[in-house]
Amino acid sequence: MATKKELTREERIKKEFNRLKKVFKDIPKDRKDTCISLIKNAAFMTITLEDLQKEIAEKGVVSEYQNGENQWGTKKSPESDVYNTMIKNHLSVIKQLCDQLPDVESVQPAEDELITFVKRAGRK
Repeated sequence: MATKKELTREERIKKEFNRLKKVFKDIPKDRKDTCISLIKNAAFMTITLEDLQKEIAEKGVVSEYQNGENQWGTKKSPESDVYNTMIKNHLSVIKQLCDQLPDVESVQPAEDELITFVKRAGRK
C-alpha cells in the first residue's frame, strides 16, 4: 500500500495560498490585487504556525538553558514566543482580509427581495 507523499513547506504554503484565494474570492477586483500580498502572508503564517504547534507539542513550552558553567534554569521556549507573536499577526491579517469582503446584505440574491415582496402581497 502506497503512503501519502509528505508535502514540502513551499508546497504546503502554495496549497494554503490557493485555499485562501478561494475563501476570499468575493473581494472586489479593484482591491484584490492589493490583497494578494496579505493572502501570501496569511498562507505563510498559517503553515509556520502549524509547524510551531508541532514543535511545541513535542518539546513543550519550557526549555532549559545553561548560563555559565554551573548555572542551569528554565525559560519560556523560543518557539512559544514566536508562536504567540505570529498568531496575533495572523489574526490581524485575516481580519484585514475579511474587512475587504463585501457586506453580506449587498451580496444577498435578488430572489430574497422577490420572496419578501410576494409575502407582503399575500398578507393583503
